[in-house]
Amino acid sequence: MLAVSRRAFLCTAAAVSCTAATADFAASARHRRFFASHHLPIGLQLYTLGDAPYHDLDGTLRAVAGIGYRTVEGVGFMKRTAAEFRASLERAGLSCPSTHVPLQVDGSGGPSLAGDIGPLAADMHRLGAEYVVVPIFAAPPSWGPHPGEDGLAFLIRAARQMRADDWRRLAAQLNEKGAALKRAGLKLAYHNHNVEFVKHGSRTAYDLLLENTEPGVVWFEMDVGWVAAGGADPIALLRAHRHRFRLMHVKDLTAGTTPNNAFRMDPADVGAGTLDWKKILPAGYEAGVRDYYVEQEPPFTEPRIDAARADYEYLARLT
Repeated sequence: MLAVSRRAFLCTAAAVSCTAATADFAASARHRRFFASHHLPIGLQLYTLGDAPYHDLDGTLRAVAGIGYRTVEGVGFMKRTAAEFRASLERAGLSCPSTHVPLQVDGSGGPSLAGDIGPLAADMHRLGAEYVVVPIFAAPPSWGPHPGEDGLAFLIRAARQMRADDWRRLAAQLNEKGAALKRAGLKLAYHNHNVEFVKHGSRTAYDLLLENTEPGVVWFEMDVGWVAAGGADPIALLRAHRHRFRLMHVKDLTAGTTPNNAFRMDPADVGAGTLDWKKILPAGYEAGVRDYYVEQEPPFTEPRIDAARADYEYLARLT
């Protein structure tokens, strides 16, 4: 009986020791993972999911939360009121630290930064968001669009028409709106595409925006995929302008993407493309980025929600 008890004790002790070692290894692996080690949520820009959030916001947000995402970035208020959007987020257990809001009224019926900031600021506080993100440059209204010209064609033409002084005027507008939002307890950020990397003399349009906007008033959301598609180095930009970047779009692209300044890229699932996220994400963190959002461009080779799942799973494992 004593021998049996001793054997049982030794077996139990060995099992406990093995379980503890396995748990320690798992904890160590989690500690090495980028997002877990920095206690950061992985977010999703809802643009990635196309029309799904507009047709069924509750169901879409539940699916997003089910994947593991904990934050989302909106496109305006997703064609709801700010209070309705907030309620839907809370039902899914999500939060929305930032949302995209254009400088001009764009015809979508959503919010804009045109006119009085007060109502927008009140809605942002209702949503619980901190950042108003300008999604794209604003062309002078007199530029069009021309009859029969679709939105993308207009943007490509307008970007080509932008001169250095136009980008400086945009910077002044961002300063004005950013100061008004700061007084209301909010922050303004600017989101890039690849058109900002066209050269004006020795400077790019992005250089002009960074140099002519006020630190502490205007922040930047780096869209890494569009930076790379514009032929620029995202890590070099992050290191050159520390503390200007607070948000990041995690977006990958294939080797077939030719650097350009005309809204063209060949997208890939995050981790399946050419960008080195093991270096880019820490460089962003060191520069001050704290809100990271997956954003994937069409075309998709799989259902959009499956792409969002693959993106999340890659990032959650990344060390």
